Amino acid sequence: MREPITFRTHLRQAATGILERVPEQLRADIYVLAFNIWRIDSDDRHPYVDIGHNTESRYEEEMRQGNSPPGEVRWNYAFWILEGFDKLGNVPDDPVGGPLHEEEVRHLGIWYDGEFDLDRVVDDDERGAQSDLLRLHFYDAVIDLARHLHASGTTERIFGRPLPVVVFDMDCPGWEEEATRAANPPDLIEDFLASYA
Repeated sequence: MREPITFRTHLRQAATGILERVPEQLRADIYVLAFNIWRIDSDDRHPYVDIGHNTESRYEEEMRQGNSPPGEVRWNYAFWILEGFDKLGNVPDDPVGGPLHEEEVRHLGIWYDGEFDLDRVVDDDERGAQSDLLRLHFYDAVIDLARHLHASGTTERIFGRPLPVVVFDMDCPGWEEEATRAANPPDLIEDFLASYA
């Protein structure tokens, strides 16, 4: 009998499929994977992660603009390719992940029903606490995904070498340093961390 799939298992399998679909001719140009966390309409019940990347070509193009230091252009996601990537999580783009995510957070007791109202979440301590737990739960799942891609050798198998995974959340600037440290072996992110020094 087959074990039921969990949300984390789904993320691992689906992300592997996404990375395997990166065209062969592009793989050598990619120097970093980018896990960009978003939510639909700021609702923490509907988080998703773009499984993206940045390329040496994009870096060189941004450097030709000449407006920023090389370390910032190379490692600050503001200069990266940010659109056109597959989304995984509780979003319509991921019809398997959405129900699995909701089932899991309901089981954990951190889901809440009803219309989303950001002002209510901010003003309601209980709803705000649930929203924080939902956010942390998704952060943990995305960091676990990055760790799995390293530990399983998936990234190296697909790209021919290990690649750092920068994890960031546009709604939480500055968190990417902590998240990226948690998601990667230290030697893979030395250059990334040096850009924050």
